[in-house]
Amino acid sequence: MTQIDVEAAREAIARIAVETPVLASSELDERTGAHVWLKLENLQVTGSFKVRGAANKILSLSRSEKERGIISISSGNHGRAVAFVADLLDIPSVVCVPEWVDPTKLAAIRRHRAETVLYGKTYDEAEERSFQLEKERRLVYVHPFDDPHVIAGQGTIGLELLEQLPLLDTAIVPLSGGGLISGITLALKRSNPGFRVVGVSAANARVMHESLEVGKPIAFPEEETIANALAGGIGLDNRYTFELVRDLVDEYVLVSEDEIRDAMAFAATEHKLVVEGGGAVGIAALLAGSVSVQGENVAVVVSGGNVEAPVLARIIAERGGG
Repeated sequence: MTQIDVEAAREAIARIAVETPVLASSELDERTGAHVWLKLENLQVTGSFKVRGAANKILSLSRSEKERGIISISSGNHGRAVAFVADLLDIPSVVCVPEWVDPTKLAAIRRHRAETVLYGKTYDEAEERSFQLEKERRLVYVHPFDDPHVIAGQGTIGLELLEQLPLLDTAIVPLSGGGLISGITLALKRSNPGFRVVGVSAANARVMHESLEVGKPIAFPEEETIANALAGGIGLDNRYTFELVRDLVDEYVLVSEDEIRDAMAFAATEHKLVVEGGGAVGIAALLAGSVSVQGENVAVVVSGGNVEAPVLARIIAERGGG
């Protein structure tokens, strides 16, 4: 995968995904001693970055593949993106989700005419069902992260950051399956190998973090997390993202459930931003002092904003802005 792949993805998805803004955060500047900007993928057309990769993958399919229809597994945001793009292009789609899927995300998937299959108490159980349906119906699989087209699509965020923040030193990026951080890191480091990229995982959704610790993809028990967009495994047969994250990403940190909630409340009260748990982990890492960035120019990727209003309201009331 090359910079050309990411640039081609940017051209391909331009009519579907939007270029999201960056927002300077003087509040985070004061707390960290750095110059911090938030890359607002929570303002993306489907409420998260996922539409970039989904669009690039689906647009790459042949006519016969599109006619067969597509299928995917999702904890919510990828499924919404797949359904949105498929609806736009009039392609039949099936999205498998675990039973605990966020109702807001499930409603959005159904709004875009996707057939939804609720299956299993865990992400991995829902994923196994999606593989079965792929074979039974001869559908085309749109993987949420471990696919070159998906990775290149997510990498378009990196291209935008290079233009928006030419003096950037460090990017702080949510880390789960690794598609987002792989694409962004490829884009940034092909421009300047000295760019520092930090991956942030929820402590309760740390399968990639644990896999990196032992040096190979592993299965890890799922735990309940407010960052449900980061839940799920990385696949024992992971072909791309594990090696990309291992070889290219500079640091990996974990944040707790309380730290994520603090970050969600901070984003809402200080910046009037709706940010879901998975999208807030980078902010959480800075607020918790888990990443040293003093004197640097820092971009924090706010990867999504699909959270139920009552959930966010309760967190704000409990946290009082972090």
